[in-house]
Amino acid sequence: MTQMKASQFKEQCLFLLDHLDPEGIVITKRGKPVAKVIPATSGCAHLIGSMRGQLKIRGNLMTTGLKWDAES
Repeated sequence: MTQMKASQFKEQCLFLLDHLDPEGIVITKRGKPVAKVIPATSGCAHLIGSMRGQLKIRGNLMTTGLKWDAES
């Protein structure tokens, strides 16, 4: 899999998209991976959005569910 800096990807974006290998490209910023570009026909591309409408969130995602008192 190819890794490249975001600035390099920005400069060569259209060329890279035309010549994208099946494993894709990992885009980095300051040496840390921030994105992955994969071909739309890759084996896992169909998974993106595949669970839309299939999951139901129950309860409050912003709480642990535990009661506590900050004064104790």
